[in-house]
Amino acid sequence: MYLAVLVATLTGFAVANAAAPIDGYIVPGTTGQLGDAAIVQGNPVGVTYTAVLPDSPTTGIRGSIAGTTNANGTGVNFNVNLSGFPDPSLGPFLYHIHDQPVPANGNCTATLAHQDPYIRGEMPPCDPTQPQTCQTGDLAGKHGNITTSPFQISFLDLYLSTVQGPASFFGNRSIVIHTSNTTRLTCANFTLTSGNSTSSNGTAPNGNGTVTGSNPVPSPFTGGAAAAIVSAGAIIAGFAAFLL
Repeated sequence: MYLAVLVATLTGFAVANAAAPIDGYIVPGTTGQLGDAAIVQGNPVGVTYTAVLPDSPTTGIRGSIAGTTNANGTGVNFNVNLSGFPDPSLGPFLYHIHDQPVPANGNCTATLAHQDPYIRGEMPPCDPTQPQTCQTGDLAGKHGNITTSPFQISFLDLYLSTVQGPASFFGNRSIVIHTSNTTRLTCANFTLTSGNSTSSNGTAPNGNGTVTGSNPVPSPFTGGAAAAIVSAGAIIAGFAAFLL
């Protein structure tokens, strides 16, 4: 009897802790394993990368997302223009920059995870009041989910780069649109539509298209929720073995 009570209690603890991030609880102070994202300076002025969503038979979502170097070379100004979203019950809809480009067959799953050079992971959710602690590619987390159709928004993101080389560079990556449960609806690659991304304008503080702070190499994230479940499972097994 005591064993059954103990197992039930610890199982409830494990489920509660594993489910909390999935339910959308922000945990203050959460950041990347390599620290906060660095503000990107020295981006080449005049450079724009644009992702245009394809005419897909599986979804009516259309539009584009364009990122242009900020006038002072620090960060990137984004202009998002999207329409044709499905039933609002599937939202709010999410959009992220993913680590890999969309292959020729259009498979959005092949884009892998979000752009995340600081190894922050998706859970717990991003705190928009502290964007430096979020995944660099988590545009929805930092700047708001898609809640209307059509959807239009403009914002400055300080943690992305338009110059080739740094891990914060997004021009060789993709954008993916999701439902609220993270199902991938459509995706598109960013392509250079204006300027020269291999050189800086030389007027920004660094003048060389680099980031201020560390510039880590991207690394895959294995996920925190699964680790929490395994740890709790190990605790249950240990107690059970002790009582037996």
